[in-house]
Amino acid sequence: MSDARRTHRTDEPPEAGAARASFMNVPGSPVETRRQLLVKVAWMLLWMLYLAYPAGDLLSGAHNTAGTVLGWCCLAGFVGAYVLLVIFRSQAGMRPRACLAIVTTMVALAVATSVVLGSAFLTLFIYASVCVAIITPARYALRVLIAMAVLTAVVGAAIGAGNDNITTFALSAFLSGVAMTGLQRLVATMKELREARAAVAHLAASEERLRMARDLHDLLGHSLSLITLKSELAGRFMDAGKDEAARAQVADIEQVARQSLIDVREAVTGFRRPTLPVELAAARTALAAAQVRLEAAPELVDAWPSLAEEETGALAWALREAVTNVVRHGEGATVCTVTADESWEASGERYAVLEIVDNGRGPGKSQPGNGLSGLEERLALVGGRLETGPGERGRGFRLRASVPLRTASAAAPTPVSKPL
Repeated sequence: MSDARRTHRTDEPPEAGAARASFMNVPGSPVETRRQLLVKVAWMLLWMLYLAYPAGDLLSGAHNTAGTVLGWCCLAGFVGAYVLLVIFRSQAGMRPRACLAIVTTMVALAVATSVVLGSAFLTLFIYASVCVAIITPARYALRVLIAMAVLTAVVGAAIGAGNDNITTFALSAFLSGVAMTGLQRLVATMKELREARAAVAHLAASEERLRMARDLHDLLGHSLSLITLKSELAGRFMDAGKDEAARAQVADIEQVARQSLIDVREAVTGFRRPTLPVELAAARTALAAAQVRLEAAPELVDAWPSLAEEETGALAWALREAVTNVVRHGEGATVCTVTADESWEASGERYAVLEIVDNGRGPGKSQPGNGLSGLEERLALVGGRLETGPGERGRGFRLRASVPLRTASAAAPTPVSKPL
């Protein structure tokens, strides 16, 4: 069945695209309908116009009845073999032995008719040479085509065709075969390009899914951790009879849930890019609910005002992931410190560094989770690095995110992510 989507344009109805697909065939790809095959064969038969020379020779009356009948039969068999080769080559599964048998038959017919009926049938060597080029691997094509040209010259000399005819037909056979070899390579290249384009599209879709997975993990991990904490606080306040405090926590839960829904929608559409000021305010709220004090210098909000958006977003994601880890895994933590710094590499490039440290029990022997793996991928996309480990004197957990200190004007433009 034909795939109408392959040839459908956005400016035409699907019915028109399907109708066009039944006639069209991408070069190098197998035909998918009988109508496409008929169109392809019709185009190939146009090249049979050069058979007018042997056909005219048969109509001229230069041969007796037996010779004329033999000539027409051989000519019909030659054309039939040519069409059969086109059909076999157009199928998804080509039959190499059948194609070789067909081409061998065409070469034999060209030799036999030229020897029996005269030089007008040397034209068949041109078609035979083209068909030989079709089925011959590229690494052997040149030698085989030279052999075909030599065969044409030998047959022409044997029947006394004259030097001009011998040169013309031998050179035409060789050049036609070379042209078909080049066309075969072009078709193979087009096929590889289509496959590469399909692979790139698949990789782009996979990258987009990975981005969405990272965004949703970071967004929901942070928000759900905060909702869990506030739910526990609301339960405690209700048990203690503090209804007003419990209502306040429930109101906060509702607000966080609504904001999470908005964030998820924006992440799916690819428009959300977190910023340090927003994430710093969210971190203060989340840590306060977990009874952890946030220590951050006031100037941290405007630490790098001219930093490019991609790098700023990566640092904001780092802050969000670090705070989420403190809330969920920072047992015994009472203080979380956020600092901003700059560092110079040996290569001379300057980096913006954001460091988040808590005073809890530390990571212990646990392995990094999906959140840290996703964060490391985010930083790598902008040329940054992620360093994690215990804090000073082995206490707490330290997360250090570094990104190149490129300004917005100097940063390379990046394509806007599109939803799936």
